[in-house]
Amino acid sequence: MSDFSKIDSYLEKNMDKSVAELSRLVAQPSISAQGVGLKECAAMVADMLRARGFTAEVMDTDGAPVVFGERKGKADKTLIFYNHYDVQPPEPLELWDSPPFEPSLREGKLYGRGVSDDKSHITSRLFAIDALLDADDELPCNVKFIIEGEEETASVHLHEFILQNKDKLKADACIWEFGGVDHRDVPMQYLGLRGICYVELFVEKLSTDVHSGVGGSILENAAWRLVWALSTLKGPDEKILIPGFYDNLQPPSKRDRELMDALPDVAEEYTKRFGVKKFIKGLTGGTDLKMEEVFVPTCTICGLTSGYQGPGSKTVLPAKASAKVDFRLVPGQMPADIVRKLRAHLDAQGFEDVQIQFLGGEPAARTDPDDPFVRTVAKTSEEVYEFPMEIVPMIGGSGPNYPFVHDLGLPVATAGLGYPDTKAHAPNENIRLDLYLKHARHMARVLKEFAKS
Repeated sequence: MSDFSKIDSYLEKNMDKSVAELSRLVAQPSISAQGVGLKECAAMVADMLRARGFTAEVMDTDGAPVVFGERKGKADKTLIFYNHYDVQPPEPLELWDSPPFEPSLREGKLYGRGVSDDKSHITSRLFAIDALLDADDELPCNVKFIIEGEEETASVHLHEFILQNKDKLKADACIWEFGGVDHRDVPMQYLGLRGICYVELFVEKLSTDVHSGVGGSILENAAWRLVWALSTLKGPDEKILIPGFYDNLQPPSKRDRELMDALPDVAEEYTKRFGVKKFIKGLTGGTDLKMEEVFVPTCTICGLTSGYQGPGSKTVLPAKASAKVDFRLVPGQMPADIVRKLRAHLDAQGFEDVQIQFLGGEPAARTDPDDPFVRTVAKTSEEVYEFPMEIVPMIGGSGPNYPFVHDLGLPVATAGLGYPDTKAHAPNENIRLDLYLKHARHMARVLKEFAKS
């Protein structure tokens, strides 16, 4: 048997064992937003690495611990896998068809909170390593894992951790924590992530809520005050009104547009998936929609809280109001600069009383689409997925790839087992087991080809 025939045979025969390991990992809650189960999950992940002959450390930060693992291989090249063991809160619980931390297998899919984002990516990569070790008793190259516990809360302490451990984290390339196929089951290679600046705005005008009949005519209403402040951030044309917000933008290149031109039109697929009746800014589809989706920064109100929100009526004038707002950033924008400009803008508009709490952020970062490592990841996917991997220069989401690209100097490629209905962050989060197996097969090939390249 060829190396890959033996590897593929091992993976097919041991799927149940790997899915059982994934199920145990999913059953361990690890909710970073609530500080639940993080140390326990980190210890579990470290033990999983040690079971494969990795030296593994659970390293403290000012937040959740980071798990670092390392094992030497034949070739003097090092591939680092970035993953995270933390998950989103499972609420609303009533919308789950099975309990979020009791993994459930139904019709070729495994359900549970964190099963897709990101625990299956951890175990499927370890599954590939199992197959390589079974075939050859050693890895084709050096492998390192960095598995953090705060990705779902903006990786607040990861950048500092990387700067403090640059020697330990030296590598030649990086496989990112996510990836997958699109609605056609074609594997996608995402080479950049937008940055993010996440803030919460607060207004407090009174010491207590007041009867609206008593205070409505004579007292300041915190909810109105916040709404008026928010209305200054963006106009009806969707243009962000903070002075200097669009400074320093690095515009997309001709190569970016070529790559986006080659991708399928997403308008019809989005219309069906999200119940879209129309897109903003007069967009209808084609490359313009794809470019706008990822190469333009945003200002999004993610949530508003004030006064009474229960059933029925309650005539109350709110004393306090708050709003969570995220700004998706493109290359050239920095979170700290956006916070400064937001503060200056609110002050200039007369809203000195609106407080800003910075909840986290990271700049955008990208990898050259023509990097040899990107070609290796794309090339090795075709045998597994039967389609060539399509290259996407940047996506709209965010993640902590900036220090990997700019501080560690690594090309970062994505590959994973997600699919459009994986429901990450939502009730009934799930993975398809056929994609789980394909990802393990792909990762085994990446490691062997990378060692030879």
